[in-house]
This record gives sequence, structure tokens and C-alpha cells, in this order.
Amino acid sequence: MAMAMAMNVSSSCFCVAGNRTSGNRTSGNRLRAVASEDLVGLKIKDDKVKLGGSDLEVTRLGIGAWSWGDTSYWNNFEWDDRKMKAAKAAFDTSVDCGITLFDTAEVYGSRFSFGAINSETLLGRFIKERKVKDPEVELAVATKYAALPWRLGRQSVLTALKDSLNRLELSSVELYQLHWPGIWGNEGYIDGLGDAVEQGLVKAVGVSNYSESRLRDAYKKLEKRGIPLASNQVNYSLIYRAPEENGVKAACDELGVTLIAYSPIAQGSSYRKVYSRKSTNWSSRPDLHSRVFNKAPTSVEQNQRDRRELQ
Repeated sequence: MAMAMAMNVSSSCFCVAGNRTSGNRTSGNRLRAVASEDLVGLKIKDDKVKLGGSDLEVTRLGIGAWSWGDTSYWNNFEWDDRKMKAAKAAFDTSVDCGITLFDTAEVYGSRFSFGAINSETLLGRFIKERKVKDPEVELAVATKYAALPWRLGRQSVLTALKDSLNRLELSSVELYQLHWPGIWGNEGYIDGLGDAVEQGLVKAVGVSNYSESRLRDAYKKLEKRGIPLASNQVNYSLIYRAPEENGVKAACDELGVTLIAYSPIAQGSSYRKVYSRKSTNWSSRPDLHSRVFNKAPTSVEQNQRDRRELQ
């Protein structure tokens, strides 16, 4: 699994923890932490990972567009032309560096979440402008359905997806995810994901913030229709390792569902801790450098020891 923060300009990064399989054996990818400045001028090689059992391949690093247009959590509660330009610069720089997976959601920047402008609208605008400049560029868009209490049934998923496509100005997206499990109606939501695949509106479907049991239920329901559950996007970083302890990562590995990590540097917390303390300077701590950059974690206990040292 790779971790990075692309740029310190109105964007965040998430990562795809692809599983390499050989026969019946599956090995997780190595952990890697990359400072934001390392991406400036860097061209990511064509290193893509297949999402679960789907045919969709995406770059291992992706850009999360949660902050774009948001004024309820990000951007000091205001959105202006300067921040718009910063978001556009983040988008263009990411594409220039070879990062072509962008993750958004219908609630990001929406009026429902007290935002200034919907993140999907901005992403669609940026893509359209980029296509004019570079018609051959291939970009992958992931967005999410909000499981709001008053939304019921499979049709609500299709309706929301079509609204997202209108904002994005696209005819389809690469990945459509349930943003969180609903209070009720989850079976209908899963049916809606399957319908979206069969109608050609998406290439792959996934979930987000799903527990082990909910993940297994969603997987089985889609499997009956011959549709793979491609991914589960969860909070996962060097600081927050809950997916390793609550069964989510193990279930993903077992079922062949790709784990997508959001906030892979804990919204900057791990970056600040690692680089602000002299005791954890990489050049002076070759032991930590080796464990974080080169070796997969050997156990939960080892992970916890590493975490305490980084803090």
C-alpha cells in the first residue's frame, strides 16, 4: 500500500491497497510514506492496481476531492477564487504527475453539507477543461451515494447516480460507492449498485466505511448477480490501524475486495509528527525507515510499537 499527500493545496490523497495474488496465496503491498514535496516534478510510472474482481484498473494513488468547494470543515469556512485556483492547480499537477484517480461524493461541497459548490461540479469542470488541453488523457472518477435516512430502495441509488453524472458532465463513472451504511434499506442500496453496473452507468461498485459483517453481506448479495464488490474505502493510516484489528482488512484479503485507504496520512497528522520531531528524523532513525518504507507489518503488536515510536 502506498501513502502520499500530493500537494498542500486544497486536496487530500487516498491510496489503493492492491493485493498481489499467486495461486491461492495473497500478499499485501508494502507500506510507503511519501512527503508532499516528493511529488513535485515527479512522474508516477504506469503502476496500476485492479480493483477487486472487477476489470477496472486505477493508479495506486488517488486524489480525494472532499475539500473542493467545502466550507463546513475545510477552507476556513469560506470559498473564493484563490481556493478555486488552488484546487484546479492540485488537479492539474496530479494528472501531470500520473495520478489519474479522483474520488469525490455527492455530499462534498453540497448545500446539504453547507458547502459553497459541489465537489462533483468542480471535478467535472476540471476534467472538461483538461480534455480540451489533452484529449487523450485517461482519468478515473469515483463518487459516492449518501445513504440518507429518507432514501429508500434501489431506485434512489440510480436517481442519485444520475444526478452525480449530470454534475460531473459524464455519461458514466469508473467506481460508484455507498458512502456509509444506511440506518435501514441497505439491501435495496446494494441492489441499486448492481442495477447501475447492468445499466452501464458504472464500471465497478464498492462500499465505504463498511464493517466486516456488512462487507460480507454486500459481497454475497452482489455475488448472486455475478457482480464483484470491487472495494471498501475506510480510514486507514500509519496512525489509525483499526482495519487490521476489527477484521475489515482480513475480510477484504479473503474475499478479494480491494481496501482503499482514505486519510492515509491522517489528514497530515502523521506527516507533521514524523517530520517535526528530531527524534524521528529519517536519517537518524534507520530502524524506522526500514520498517515503514521497506517491510510489510509483521503483526498488530509490531504496528502498535511503531506507532508509539512515531508519536
